[in-house]
Amino acid sequence: MGDGTDFVAGGAAGVSIDALYRHEGLKLRRFLLRLLDNPADAADASQETYLRMVAALSRTSIEHPSALLFRIATNVALRMRNRGRLERTLFAETCEAELAAVADGYALPERQAIARQELRRLADAIDALPPRCREVFLLSRLDGLANGEIALRLGISRNMVEKHIIRALLHCRRSRLDLF
Repeated sequence: MGDGTDFVAGGAAGVSIDALYRHEGLKLRRFLLRLLDNPADAADASQETYLRMVAALSRTSIEHPSALLFRIATNVALRMRNRGRLERTLFAETCEAELAAVADGYALPERQAIARQELRRLADAIDALPPRCREVFLLSRLDGLANGEIALRLGISRNMVEKHIIRALLHCRRSRLDLF
């Protein structure tokens, strides 16, 4: 139990996702609820985790399926949390003073729709970054941390932080969303 052998169907034939779900399902939901602090998000993350697990099982043999399941769940939860934080920041309500600063006093509905589409495309582009690169980029651009602080927090070199930020910026530019 816990070493992965409980989930093997027919020896080396593969992992039974049903057995894995029966054995780890409740523990996984509790784990995701602790990470996301929202039952609806935890349910979504659980579903996404199992979908990714099925995809992983179709590509390779898994020696420790429970460990992989929780690693996938952690990545899914972090991505959801980061995306939610990004969307809250990007779509924060505009205050009255900012609205007054608009030259004509009113933003045209089509301009608002285009701006929302561009922001969603930016969020998708950031979501597509590799996990560490995305984490560095969000800590830099969203949280406003200095490269040295990010390096200390993540246990990587300042040079690596800079490489991740450059990679993220180039990726966003390639996505035609050069907003940063």
